Amino acid sequence: MMAYLGVDVGSVSTNIAVINDNGDTICTSYIRTRGEPIRAIQKGLKEILVSIHAPGCQVIGVGATGSARHLAGVMIGADIVKNEITAHAIAASYFVPSVRTVFEIGGQDSKIIFLSNGIVTDFGMNSVCAAGTGSFLDQQAGRLAIPIEEFGDYALRANTSVRIAGRCTVFAETDMVHKQQLGHPIENIIAGLCDAMVRNYLNNLVRGKEIAEPIVFQGGVAANIGIRAAFERELNKKVHVPEHYKVMGAIGAALLAKEEHNISYTKTNFRGFEVKDFNYNTTSFECKDCANICEIVDLSLKGGSLAKWGDKCGKFSDRVEMTLKA
Repeated sequence: MMAYLGVDVGSVSTNIAVINDNGDTICTSYIRTRGEPIRAIQKGLKEILVSIHAPGCQVIGVGATGSARHLAGVMIGADIVKNEITAHAIAASYFVPSVRTVFEIGGQDSKIIFLSNGIVTDFGMNSVCAAGTGSFLDQQAGRLAIPIEEFGDYALRANTSVRIAGRCTVFAETDMVHKQQLGHPIENIIAGLCDAMVRNYLNNLVRGKEIAEPIVFQGGVAANIGIRAAFERELNKKVHVPEHYKVMGAIGAALLAKEEHNISYTKTNFRGFEVKDFNYNTTSFECKDCANICEIVDLSLKGGSLAKWGDKCGKFSDRVEMTLKA
């Protein structure tokens, strides 16, 4: 069986997906990055290797995306490296071909993507404030001693929604504590938090743009049915959550790798699943060749440098692009 591998490395999670030649999702892996993207990628590859049951499965194309896409691309030998906007748009369009709007909320950032006939026409990103992201939800679930998997269920059991100030994590948490002290039920407070997160998301990212249907909601926070319900109440529109909502970036990267292979028909650069056992090392240094004084990241294997990036001028990162295309 011919297969395509997609890797999406973010600050909170590292996701890997394998699709076949028909575009069907064969298996996926969702790993907490925990500040160690290399180990997360290796752990994910181990899970994928166990999950691939088809004998003779051959990976003929690899794509990488996410905030650490260059690291992942060089490490595993990607054939194509794309930003998260492109990867998430491609995946959403594959599962909902007529999609017009994509909500993507991850662990530490959020995005909105506008499409027309499968083409990205506009997008917005918010990576400054943690209010409205998965990490903030995790934090509040821990503070309330409620499993994050049950957070949305609590919101749906509410008989009303308590108004929570959601424009800042500090204000939101302070307001939640205050509402608890006033005696409001936890269910109503959680419903209010979901509404506040949705208001914060829409105020920061939409900014007067039209939210057209169909709407696809993806990213880890899409698991929270309370947030989904809050979106539908606020917009009075149906919001679709795809089956593989947590790993859509990785699926998008795999679909891009498939598309690239069908165009070029070149042999993949994939280093193989043996990557899971390699001893990679990363170091950094300041480049003082100009006033920018960029911090350069150096990825090495067996004492030899594989790639460097982080520069603004392309002195090192241009070589990364050549390495990935070689």
